[in-house]
Parts: sequence; C-alpha cells; structure tokens
Amino acid sequence: MKTASKKVINGWAMYDWANSVYNLVITTTFFPIYFLAVTGEHVSFLGMNFVNSALYNYSMAAAYLLVALASPILSSIADTRGNKKNFLRFFTILGALSCCALYFFDGDHLLLGVICFILSTIGYCGGLVFYNSYLPEIAAPEDRDRISARGYSMGYVGSVILQLLGFGLVVLGPKMGMGKSQPVQLTFLLVGIWWFGFAQITFARLPKSTAVTKHTVNAFTEGFTELRKVYAQVKQLPVLKRFLRGFFFYSMGVQTVMMAATIFGGKVLKLPDEMLIVTVVIIQIVAIAGAWSMARLSTRFGNLRVLIAVVIFWIGICIAGYKMQTAMHFYLLATAVGLVMGGIQSLSRSTYAKLMPETEDTTSFFSYYDVTEKLSIVIGMFSFAYIDDLTEDMRNSVLALVVFFVIGLIWIISALRKQKQLSQN
Repeated sequence: MKTASKKVINGWAMYDWANSVYNLVITTTFFPIYFLAVTGEHVSFLGMNFVNSALYNYSMAAAYLLVALASPILSSIADTRGNKKNFLRFFTILGALSCCALYFFDGDHLLLGVICFILSTIGYCGGLVFYNSYLPEIAAPEDRDRISARGYSMGYVGSVILQLLGFGLVVLGPKMGMGKSQPVQLTFLLVGIWWFGFAQITFARLPKSTAVTKHTVNAFTEGFTELRKVYAQVKQLPVLKRFLRGFFFYSMGVQTVMMAATIFGGKVLKLPDEMLIVTVVIIQIVAIAGAWSMARLSTRFGNLRVLIAVVIFWIGICIAGYKMQTAMHFYLLATAVGLVMGGIQSLSRSTYAKLMPETEDTTSFFSYYDVTEKLSIVIGMFSFAYIDDLTEDMRNSVLALVVFFVIGLIWIISALRKQKQLSQN
C-alpha cells in the first residue's frame, strides 16, 4: 500500500492536537489539582467514604472500564457498517461537552464533577479506538512509526499551548477580578472548545470508511463475535500474542504513572500548584523529543528491542519515585518520565500496527488493542487507588507498579526471542 497524501496525514495527526488537551489539562494537571483543592482529605460519595485522591483514581478506572466494555461493540459496528468517522465525531462531542460542563464543578457539586469527568474520559478514550484504526489505512508499514510519532508530537505541542493559556489565566485571573477557582474553570471550558474546534479539520480530511461486510445480526452480538475473531487470529500469531501480553502489563504502569504523577507531587511532596503545572509543560516538551527519538531508534534496532530498554527505564523510574523526597527529585524524575512517556505510547501503537495481519477490519483489530490497554488501565488505577486508600501512603502504590513492569518486560523479551526464532526458520 501507499501512504496517503500529506493533507490526509496532517488531518489525521490534527486529532491528536485536538484531543490531547484533555489528556494534559483534565487528566494530568488542572483537574486533579483542582479536584484535591475543592474536596477534603476524606470525602463521602454515594454513601461511601474515600480518600479524595483514591476517589479520583477510582472514577478514572470506572470510566476506562465502561469504554473497554463498549469498545468491541462500537468498533465492529464501525467496521461492518463503514461509519467509523461518525463514531469518532460522536465521542468528540461527548468529551468536549463534558469538559465544558466541568466549568460548573465545585466543592458543592461533587457528583456533577465526577460524572462529567467520567463522561469526558469516555469521550476521549472512546474516540481513540476509531482514530488509531485509521493508521494502518493511511500509512504504509514502513511509515507507521514516523506517522504515529507525528501524531503524538502534534498532540504534545497543542496541549502545551493550551496548558500555557490556562496557566496564564491562573496567574493573571486575580488581577482581572476573577475569583480563585474561575481561571481553572475557564480552562476546562477552553479544553472543550479547543477539542471540538480543531477536530473539525480531522473530520474534513480523513477519508470516508466503507463497510467491509454485510451485517446480519444485532450490533451487540456482532461486536463480540468480531472480538472473538480477532482473538482467534491473535492466538495464531506468536509474536503479536506475546507483545500484547507484555503491552497489557507495562501499560498498567505507564498509564498509572502518567495519570497520578500530579496528585503524587501535590499530595505527597506538597509542591505548589504553579510548579506542578510548569513541570507538566516541561514533561510534554521533552516527550516530543522522546517520541521522535524512539521512532528513529526503532528503525535502527527494531521495535521490540527499544521497547525492552524503555520498560527497564520505567522500572527505574518507579523505584526512584518511591524513594524521592525533595522537589528537585520530582522535577528530575518528571523529565525522565517525559523522555519515555511519548516514546513508549507511540512505539506501542506502531508496533501493533506492524505486527497485525493484513486485514480490512482495522477498527476491530484496534478495538482489541484498545480493550487491552483500557483493561490494563482499570487494573493499574484500581490497584493504585486501593493501596493508597488502604495504606494512606501513595509511595506504596508507586512501588507496586514495578511488578507490572517486570511482568511486561518478561513478555516483550519472549516476543523478541520468538521473532528471532521465526526469522531463522
């Protein structure tokens, strides 16, 4: 196959520019900081008591679980009925509107905040399976690492721009007569507008998908039938099978570190909100270089070898996170996270696209990938929240992530060995 035109590639990557502001502003910086600020150390929610940071992590785990359950149904509908762009548009609207609604969240409206947070997370994650599934359709195998890295890089640049706008509101807001929380609430509103607005470029440029099969049963049955078909094919592909097992476990650690880092810095190390926001901006800038570097290294050494090295690096990050005591330790470790954060995400996506078989059911295959990732996030976030809630010491939660990375490392090494063995036969 040939790689699509530059216009299409840029249009596809623009969705990363559009939706990555959610991942940075809502998941990583402003919302978790704001959530801890407007709630007490211990909160009552639906008749149960939680540590506030644990409730935040439980909420995110619940959102990812809902997406994991719905993804097979939605993606198979998109493949068999040829309307994946419509689903991408639906989840964009859901996520963007939910972000805008967070403008009304404060300490007196905890239920509203949790519901909108869950819905915006569903919008973000639900759209990604359709967005990612376009990659093998618009990029030739030899270009997928580069184009995947381009998407992540544009996402980091776009999210940093909005992050700086939000930071400017926080700094200048009081001088403009705004209340203490209003600048952050306005930032939530801007995220929704940015996400929806720039996504229109993607919708205008991506090609219209076509149905690949006739649908003869209801969507629910068809969805899980498609997932079983993908699972049956994956079992026959020894390298892909081992990679996905490794991906499942190391994603538990990667995603949890990324989503909980700001809460850790604010709650455990008592860092000022402004410094946390600046630190995350630095992480995003470093991540741009990391994503491109991993793409170049994979060309030279192979995807699986680079992934092995990166997972080992992540193990070191978790051990250092457990031991760190000062703000300087946090800033140095955050820079290290940025270096490998974008790289491992970009390289994982392109590695899967390379290892998957030639097929027209790209959405179903990426749904399987997405379900694997989302379930790993559910387990990772739930484990992190449970240990935090049980011990009331988030350091223990960070150390426990090492187990996930080690298991993931073992499976990626196994995938590399199998790949070598098959190439010699």
